[in-house]
Amino acid sequence: MEENTLARVLHSVAKRVRADFEQSQQFNHNLSAGESRELIAHDFLAHQLPRHIEAICGAEIATADGAVSPQCDIILADRSTPPLTHLQGYRIVPSECVYGMIEVKTRLNKQDLIDACEKVRKVKALPKAAYFPYPTQIPPRCQRHGKTYPYMPTIGMIFAFDSIDLDTLGEHFIEWCSDKEPEERPDSIWILGKGFFTWTHPASGLIHGNPEPGSSLGLDPGLDP
Repeated sequence: MEENTLARVLHSVAKRVRADFEQSQQFNHNLSAGESRELIAHDFLAHQLPRHIEAICGAEIATADGAVSPQCDIILADRSTPPLTHLQGYRIVPSECVYGMIEVKTRLNKQDLIDACEKVRKVKALPKAAYFPYPTQIPPRCQRHGKTYPYMPTIGMIFAFDSIDLDTLGEHFIEWCSDKEPEERPDSIWILGKGFFTWTHPASGLIHGNPEPGSSLGLDPGLDP
């Protein structure tokens, strides 16, 4: 059977990202390995995101009560809102303006997985409170993680260029999630050319974008491009 056209396109994109990553490892430059991989992921996202969302490398997130996140590899923020500071590429973005964050890893093993999960957990826990009152006095409602929010909760994802065996990685991820609430967990994990982990709805068993109470972890192995 002829391969799906969309699948062919996605495989070609994955090959290009892989080639950029491998090329970056062949040269001596002033960028660290972490900065190189973040820039490659950022460059890809910059051409895919809706225009109102900006991908920002190496920024921190601040809340109205003064809390600040660890430095995030990539933040997905509202493009219309100016940063709190922008000094030589260093940026701090208000929590209310953040749609999501992505931790980027070269090769995902147990230690790096736990490190990324903990960063995601801390960022997703940051409150969003500095909003103007809505004219109708009825704020929008967002159903997620088995709760109702008056705002869009921050999404947390992990992306890696490579990883250990996916089944083993999944076991480590389930172990980390075992004592965490749904809202603390990463929404998905993506490994280039191998596959991704996401959540399935507890009632239907279908892929669901966010962890809910009773959700199961789903693995979709990809074809190595």
